Amino acid sequence: MDMALESYFPVWDKLTANERELLKQSAVRRILPKGTLQSTGTDGCIGLLVICSGQLRAFIVSDEGKEITLYRLFERDICLFSASCMINSIQFDITLEAEKDTELWIVPAEVYKMIMESSAAVANYTNELMATRFSEVMWLMEQILWKRFDERLAAFLLEESNLEGSNVLKITHERIAAHLGTAREVVTRMLKHFQSEGLVELARGTVELTDIKRLQELSE
Repeated sequence: MDMALESYFPVWDKLTANERELLKQSAVRRILPKGTLQSTGTDGCIGLLVICSGQLRAFIVSDEGKEITLYRLFERDICLFSASCMINSIQFDITLEAEKDTELWIVPAEVYKMIMESSAAVANYTNELMATRFSEVMWLMEQILWKRFDERLAAFLLEESNLEGSNVLKITHERIAAHLGTAREVVTRMLKHFQSEGLVELARGTVELTDIKRLQELSE
């Protein structure tokens, strides 16, 4: 499979020859095995991540250690907040987790910033990407503030089923809680309620979706 940077970097065809060469020389290719955790650190500057294959989860952790998933990244997605130090007045201390074996390119923040300042196409793309990510985070906030937990859980189970291509999810209650920013006990209680209603079937380490239609109605 072709993992060349130019095959994945957005607006590559709008870069100058010098900008392309700078990216090729500075970008580093990395493989993150499933389960790998990568913190952006206090300065938020791992660099810009260009996903070639796999799946990453971007999440934040509260002072009490509670996690909540902000968004996920898939093939050809770009992670901008991992290089947030290059954007004035924005600093995101997020953690990235490889949910599947992931191959990516890391573009140093200072290099991307240099190209962003010289290329209108890259600057426009960056602004659009930033707006998209903030929209996703705002949508998440709305879900947490205004939607009941049973609705959020139903939506999450359907999303997982769609991602995995299966109605049988190999996922723990603790893992679901980490995604949704709640306690494991809350998830367990609601899943048992779902089971009593015939929506899911629970087994050790798995959740089987048994009534997709009603889960969809609940999530809407």
